[in-house]
Amino acid sequence: MSALRIGVLAYPGCFASEVFGVPDLLTMATRIAGPDHAGYEVSIFSPRRRVVASGGAALAVSPLREVDVLVVPGFELSPGLDVDAKLASLAPEVAAIRTHATAGNALVSICVGAFLLAQAGVLQGRRATTAWLFADDLARRCPDTDVRSERLVVTDTGVTTTAAFSAMYDFALELIREHNGARVARTTARVALVDDARSSQTPYVDADLLPQPGNEFSRRVMRWLDQNLAARYDLVALAGTFNVSTRTLLRRFADETGQSPLDYLQASRVRRARHLLETTGRTVASISTAVGYRDAGTFAALFARRTGRRPRDYRAAFRQPSPRRDDEFFAREKSVPP
Repeated sequence: MSALRIGVLAYPGCFASEVFGVPDLLTMATRIAGPDHAGYEVSIFSPRRRVVASGGAALAVSPLREVDVLVVPGFELSPGLDVDAKLASLAPEVAAIRTHATAGNALVSICVGAFLLAQAGVLQGRRATTAWLFADDLARRCPDTDVRSERLVVTDTGVTTTAAFSAMYDFALELIREHNGARVARTTARVALVDDARSSQTPYVDADLLPQPGNEFSRRVMRWLDQNLAARYDLVALAGTFNVSTRTLLRRFADETGQSPLDYLQASRVRRARHLLETTGRTVASISTAVGYRDAGTFAALFARRTGRRPRDYRAAFRQPSPRRDDEFFAREKSVPP
């Protein structure tokens, strides 16, 4: 049995945790699998002699060499960062990615490491994902890439991209499952306290952090849709509200936002439903009606398609504790004599 060769490409400013996260989980999997399973030969390398990661952490790196799987971590994509200048400064790393891809070996990016893959030209014509906060930026930079912003991990013909930060563990568990089997992957997840049942990053999206798309026309349409979530969607009536034809409405809205009014409405309904599931005890049927779906089954199917979880499963995972119940608990605790 030969070990699978994994190389992590370190570079200036990369997230140090994303350099070590995958290797650490693979190390755990190797111990759990035992000597009868093929392990992993992991190296952290760079085209540079010295690498300082995010937070000023100096990384010990080895020279580039051929590996079976190349992992590219992300970097801090802070507001105001000149992404073009950042990518230009990483020309040696981009060249290494391109060389690895040309050799036909597996390639993986973590979080916004996808921007380096895009710079190397390997995402063209492929499906990909990245952190939800920057998915629109990636889609604009790569019009020939099918960016799946809801997905945690996307693999397309040898190239894998993941969502933000912790999605590196979703990828690592998939790799362990393929290399060592489902039992080892499941046990590794349990030991590491990693969720191995996630399928979407949509539940983690915070709409308040997303850049507001569109110009004044589409924003007015969005406001109207948000204020009328429970109303039946009627394209003709919606166009009449804004004194335009249906064709003009669809064209202008798509030009300004890249989506249709119905797409926006469905996403807005799911956002509202998520909030109600997290913060109230209302039944799923009641929430379904509140966001415009008379049939709870239809609502549940749409919700699951967009979030990766059925409404009841979502509530179980993300329900916020009631402050009132917490206060009562602490009051009871104080009343118990020591």
